Amino acid sequence: MDKATLATRAYGAAAADAPLAPMTIRRRPPGPQDVRIDILFCGVCHSDLHQVRNEWQSAMPTVYPCVPGHEIVGRVAETGAAVQGFKAGDLAGVGCMVDSCRVCDECRAGTEQYCKTLPTFTYNFEDKHLGGVTYGGYSKSIVVDQAFVLRVPKGLDPAAAAPLLCAGITTYSPLRHWKVGKGMRVGIVGLGGLGHMAVKFARAFGAEVTLFTTSPGKTEDARRLGAHEVVVTRNNEAEMLQRAATYDFILDTVSAKHDLNALLELLKKDGTMTLLGAPQDAAALGVFSLLFKRRRLAGSAIGGIRETQEMLDFCAAHGLASDIETIRAQQINEAYGRLLKGDVKYRFVVDMATLD
Repeated sequence: MDKATLATRAYGAAAADAPLAPMTIRRRPPGPQDVRIDILFCGVCHSDLHQVRNEWQSAMPTVYPCVPGHEIVGRVAETGAAVQGFKAGDLAGVGCMVDSCRVCDECRAGTEQYCKTLPTFTYNFEDKHLGGVTYGGYSKSIVVDQAFVLRVPKGLDPAAAAPLLCAGITTYSPLRHWKVGKGMRVGIVGLGGLGHMAVKFARAFGAEVTLFTTSPGKTEDARRLGAHEVVVTRNNEAEMLQRAATYDFILDTVSAKHDLNALLELLKKDGTMTLLGAPQDAAALGVFSLLFKRRRLAGSAIGGIRETQEMLDFCAAHGLASDIETIRAQQINEAYGRLLKGDVKYRFVVDMATLD
């Protein structure tokens, strides 16, 4: 390993069919604009599992070894000479991006997630500093340009704050963009890592919130999280028809194949349904659901850095965070298996102290 780089312990996969295992990766030494963070906690996103197993090979082929993780919270260990706003000991976060072109219209507008040349993602993306690809937060430390480091406000539990860097901002951003608020009737589809945060945010914004789920066992939990009502959609056509054309906005968080047309029928005229999940198979879409009431079907990615900071501050002010199960690094493969079964409420978070 090059002496100019920093050896860092990590957990990663050597191949698509290999379990995650301990390995050593390299990090760049901090430059003038860089912040080095000792990672305390890293959330486990469903996209980590897809990427590790190369299930998105047509769009984002995985380069091995792959070290996942883009829900990172840690302590600032070192800052470059030009860094302002961060000092050693500060609690800081890193989300899905660690850089972007910074000059296109999107970057200048603070929507780096839509950078015209693509942002530099936290892992499995070209590393312009060291070559190869970027490595994520299943590791002991990370070095990131200050422009892509977030302040974690006081009052937020560091472990429960980690998933906010992806699950939090991914749901917060569309709810804010489509101006969800008081007097609006909002549907959230799916109660998982994304859905449980969507319910919390929509309720905090003052909307009347309905959770749509295929799982009867999630009714009680959905109400605890803030849903005003719960509709179990499986074999329940009558309840769906009863709610036809009554919702202003629907946020669909489901990644599995499901019926979009039945959900579109729930929207009022000029209502919007926004997709967050990414099913592997193409969805069948009946256009008459859109045409007859001028409904909109949209998509949304994560948020930009400014909006992510806004979201973290909002969570601190309103006492919001992710519902988590903290695990040891050695439990990550077991956690992936449970994630496939939906056996988590609602986000796994790896305690990086256990990587020692």
